Amino acid sequence: MTGSRSFLIFLCILMEIVLYGAETSDVLPGVGNIYVSDGKVERPYFEVAGPRNVTYIVGHHAQLHCRVRHAGDRMVSWIRKRDLHVLSSNQISFTSDARFSVIHPQDSDDFNLQIKFVQKRDAGIYECQIPNLGETIKYQVLLNVEEAQAMISGPEFVRTSSTISLTCSVNIHSQPAGSVTWYHGQNVVDFNSPRGGISMETTKSESGIVSKLVITKATSSDGGNYTCIPVPSHAGPASVMVHVVNGEHSEPIHHVEHNSTGGSQSTCSLRLNFLFVILAINYHQLHREFH
Repeated sequence: MTGSRSFLIFLCILMEIVLYGAETSDVLPGVGNIYVSDGKVERPYFEVAGPRNVTYIVGHHAQLHCRVRHAGDRMVSWIRKRDLHVLSSNQISFTSDARFSVIHPQDSDDFNLQIKFVQKRDAGIYECQIPNLGETIKYQVLLNVEEAQAMISGPEFVRTSSTISLTCSVNIHSQPAGSVTWYHGQNVVDFNSPRGGISMETTKSESGIVSKLVITKATSSDGGNYTCIPVPSHAGPASVMVHVVNGEHSEPIHHVEHNSTGGSQSTCSLRLNFLFVILAINYHQLHREFH
């Protein structure tokens, strides 16, 4: 009985020593740097510093945000969820892919993962991790990677002296392209040409970039192939063939997209449609002459 009482007294004295040490020190021994402020233990936690669902275009630089408060001397790591590959610990890289790096300004709580020249294969969930009292707390960011695509809409057949209006849309979200360059055939569209009546309006939004080309009082020389090219060229160009005809026939456009080699996907259908239009116009002219 005396031995049990002595053991309890020993435990009480030991507890007093531990509590006294916790109250008079900024660090609790054995558990890493857990800072004490106003008598409260400040445990590490993640603070939202940016979107957790981000979209980047192929070829752009992606940056995934991670801000850790009260990290102390803990190692902040980035993990690729797909294959559980440890990409970094603080600013030390554990991947041979030089496109991956951690941006950690001095005296900053930010440990942002940067992926240069992002590719489709980089898409997926990435975790920012930090150990805390025997467990690991995690902060996930979903990276989406898209290929930029351009598409043209507008009339494919227009009457002489009417207006040609073409709209080029590019699905660039996170980092909109600077502008769109329009080509007529092999030449850049000249908005200051003596012809006049040619204008372009470009708008940008979170959903992408839209450029509208307007050519008034169309003549036969305004017909031909029109191409829009996003600048910088992270998206393939889009092209359409416009026909200026004498008559009343007009049809809606078929969307024509070009790959990187510039080949049209519907050249044959365009030629057939044009042939039908010419035959229809000639038929109406002959009908009026005989009646």
